[in-house]
Amino acid sequence: MTKYRVAKLSGVPHATLNDLCSGKSRIEKCSAETLYRIAKALNVSMESLVETVIIEKEEMQRVQIVRERSYEYGLPEYLQHDLDAYKEALRNNSRLLDCFWGELYGSINMAEISDGIITPEHADYLRKKYLWR
Repeated sequence: MTKYRVAKLSGVPHATLNDLCSGKSRIEKCSAETLYRIAKALNVSMESLVETVIIEKEEMQRVQIVRERSYEYGLPEYLQHDLDAYKEALRNNSRLLDCFWGELYGSINMAEISDGIITPEHADYLRKKYLWR
């Protein structure tokens, strides 16, 4: 069932449903009336509606964690080397940290753009986690 149809059947504004579906608003913060209307339109109990949404959010969080962990394994050898060297430089408060930063930045770009070994999403993850702190 589309959000538009749920909005029509329930009388809940389409914008509210969009906010709930996108995660901008949390279903736990909805009024009982809004929950009742959505549940009635979907022909489910209010409890079932809330439980389903919470379970789906938890599953999405688990998937995100697994995806992020996988982003740090199976890297090309040159990228893994530069990542390890950068982490070590961070731990040791190296005076050459900017050099290690530049090497890692270049390796991420090479793996993404030149070699096509990692995806743009993967490269962005590595940049955000290690370089843009």
